[in-house]
Amino acid sequence: MAAGSMECVSVIGFSLIYLKMVASVKTAPEIPSIDQAYSKISNSITVEWATVPGATSYLLTAEDGNTVIETMVAGSPGTVTGLKAATLYQITVRSVSAAGRSQPSPPKQAKTVLAAPILEVSSPSPDSILVQWEAVYMAMGFSVSIMRANGLGRVWKENTTNTSLTFTSLDAGTLYTIKAYAWNANGTPGDDSTCNQRTSPRAPANIQVSFDSGALKASVSWAPTEGAFNYTVVALSDSSKLSCSTTFSSCTISSLHCGTEYLISVLASNDAGSSKSTSAVTLKTVACAPGRVTIQEDPGHLSVAWSTVVLGDYYVAFVKSDDGLEVHCNTSLTQCNFLSECGFTYFISVFAYNKAGQSPLGDVFNYTTAPCCPSDINPVLVSSDRVEIVWSPVRGAELYETKAVDGFSVVECNDTAPACTLSALECDTKYNITVYSFSEVRGSNTSCASRFITTAPCSPEITNISKDAFSMIHVRWRPTNDDATYTVTAQGEKGQYQCSSSRESCALGGLPCGFVFSVTAVAETRAGRSLPSYTVPLETVPCCPASLTVTQVTQSVINVSWTIGTGAQTYVTVLESHTGQSKCHTHQNHCLLGCITCGINYTVALKAISATGLTADCTYQSYSSGACCPLGVKLYRLGPNGIRIYWQAARGSANYSTDLYGSKGIFTCAPSAGLSFCDVAEIPCGDVYTVMVSPVAETGLKLTFCPKKIYSVTCSGSTLGMVIYRGKRNAE
Repeated sequence: MAAGSMECVSVIGFSLIYLKMVASVKTAPEIPSIDQAYSKISNSITVEWATVPGATSYLLTAEDGNTVIETMVAGSPGTVTGLKAATLYQITVRSVSAAGRSQPSPPKQAKTVLAAPILEVSSPSPDSILVQWEAVYMAMGFSVSIMRANGLGRVWKENTTNTSLTFTSLDAGTLYTIKAYAWNANGTPGDDSTCNQRTSPRAPANIQVSFDSGALKASVSWAPTEGAFNYTVVALSDSSKLSCSTTFSSCTISSLHCGTEYLISVLASNDAGSSKSTSAVTLKTVACAPGRVTIQEDPGHLSVAWSTVVLGDYYVAFVKSDDGLEVHCNTSLTQCNFLSECGFTYFISVFAYNKAGQSPLGDVFNYTTAPCCPSDINPVLVSSDRVEIVWSPVRGAELYETKAVDGFSVVECNDTAPACTLSALECDTKYNITVYSFSEVRGSNTSCASRFITTAPCSPEITNISKDAFSMIHVRWRPTNDDATYTVTAQGEKGQYQCSSSRESCALGGLPCGFVFSVTAVAETRAGRSLPSYTVPLETVPCCPASLTVTQVTQSVINVSWTIGTGAQTYVTVLESHTGQSKCHTHQNHCLLGCITCGINYTVALKAISATGLTADCTYQSYSSGACCPLGVKLYRLGPNGIRIYWQAARGSANYSTDLYGSKGIFTCAPSAGLSFCDVAEIPCGDVYTVMVSPVAETGLKLTFCPKKIYSVTCSGSTLGMVIYRGKRNAE
């Protein structure tokens, strides 16, 4: 059962396959018949045939014995491409449909035409075009034609067997179309080649050159030429070649060299080439700036020299000072002279000139003349070791160098200010002083004049001060200067005292006593005054007191007083007589002296002593001590109201005065000359009296230092015995 089924299936499958094969079998299209085959282009053959019913396309086949080329086309005519030029091919056609391809048609021979010549064209001149090509296979000759590309004008045609041809008498700068083909032995033309060629332009005319001397460039212009695409201007010299290109009718050549002669030519060019050179125009540029400029300075002049330059007809040198003033000179030589002044910076430039103009600016030289010398050097201070000098600032000086030379040594000072203080100089010395002006560019001006300045004299040295018998103070010094006058000054509280001398000493007079002075000496010459010498102190002896007073205090004691003596610190007082001496030493202005003998003449002397021990011996009038007090004073009654006072006179003669002091009054009596008693006529009784008998000095002064006695005077009787002695009182 299973096997039966398989057989059935197999039979059915075979039947289906068979039916399909029967249904798919159709008839192929008919074989086409070629009517003609020909070649118009060297790489193809065109075939014509009658249309085959049912054919959907056709297969063209070209065989040359070596290669087979097939091309599928839709219908007649059809073209086989990719063939070789001038080659014989056997052409067949097959019709193609869905049922398949037909058998090839009977073959037909056809030969491709000659290949087109490959042209090389150029324009050797503005009126000609040269056409060149390589030989073409199987070619027997060539036809070449030319005409304007715009179609205007005639057509020139030439046949030739050569491989080049030149067309002449053409228009310059014009675009032409050139066509060429080869033909075979049968005269059948091959492919043609077409190309365009422009004739080269003619050379530009009417060339104009304008030269800019400042920028060293030339502007070149010309008349436009037909067919020129571009223009090239060439400037040719012996050493360089410069050019510029443009599409316009002018061009500027830059970076020309000074002092150079150029030949200027203009070339027009297009795609065909360049024109021939025009007749060159000569251009002479400005001369170069003169070189090797040298500057030489002579007093008051500057000489400027330079080297000659190519194309220089004459020269102009400019000199401008830094204050803005400018001068120049025009010369055909190579040197100019200019006036110059000290302390200026001059800016110097030299130009060469010709018909083209002024040379470029060369190096600008700055030349600085030597700074001016100070001319008004004035000493404002001259001392023993310094000289201060000033001067007016001078042009061009940046620094001043001052030198003082005394033949052996040099003292210098440098400063930017117009002043200098020369220190550490020798006193009383003549210096040659020069002020040199200095600038960084030129250095020192060594031609400056000098002047002599002598320093002030040296300070004298006081060696001795002495006093003579006439109270003159002699001051002696050590002279250290030439032709100097010395002045000695004693300065103190009472003022100053001076003396002068050109020798070694002088005498001061009239100095007051009792003062301390500072003594200095100064030397003076025409150059000035020295510094004072070191001060030497001078003390005069103290002054004697102007007055001295001696006062008797008691019979043996006196008081000596005096006015103060200027400069005295202590005093020694001496009273001296034949009986002896009494002395005291005190710092006060009075002194008590004892052991004085009454009634004796004394000499009075006083010494005033300063703090340093200087002593002034002062003498005064002699002094007589007071008379001695009387002895044995007694009272006697003289009647009811009278009293006699009696005494015994002491050594020496003296006048006496008697005084009675009571409660009812003072009663006085004076004895007659030579007597030693006196009487009081009226005196009240019943009172106690103090009785004092006093010597009277020659001056009339009553001495009151004698002892006093007390008496009681009663009223009970009238005899002398009635006076009762009550005692004694010391002198008050």
